[in-house]
Amino acid sequence: MDELGLNKLFAAFLVAGLLLMTGIKLADVLVPHSELQQNAYVIEVPEGGSDAAAPPVDKGPEPILAMLASADAVAGEKLAKKCVACHVFDSGGANKVGPALWNIVNTDKGVADGFAYSKALAEFGGAWDYAALNLFLAKPKAYISGTKMNFAGLKKPQDRANMIAYLRQQADAPAALPSETEIAAESGS
Repeated sequence: MDELGLNKLFAAFLVAGLLLMTGIKLADVLVPHSELQQNAYVIEVPEGGSDAAAPPVDKGPEPILAMLASADAVAGEKLAKKCVACHVFDSGGANKVGPALWNIVNTDKGVADGFAYSKALAEFGGAWDYAALNLFLAKPKAYISGTKMNFAGLKKPQDRANMIAYLRQQADAPAALPSETEIAAESGS
């Protein structure tokens, strides 16, 4: 394109910009902006804010003790396939990135031989009972802040119950199912 063509192109952009600015000014003159004296739709707001809803409280995952008796360990085994990259479920299996999970139900937390637990998990204390497994499998990092486990968790209560049923079977002597008293205590009845 020669110099005259560039000048014509520049002039066209300049004229388009001037026309746009003129149109905006003309619109302001023809339709002046005015503030409303009162909102068209009035929203009642109570004084003091006492009626405002409280923020939701995270009560943790849903109770699952009642589901354990009917949980599907085969479905839990399928879910456990996500875990085999880091864990082994066999008797006498060697630790991987995560500890071996044979006979894990009702054992103390952070005590598997030959595995270096995170400081947070090693100091957490307690046993891997059904309630602790439910909380941990729901959101590991929320249950034990500082854990090295990089798993988002199982959102569905039935999935957690199935996984725990599978973990329960992976033992020389499976742990007893929760009693009616424990189920009632968990559900708050």
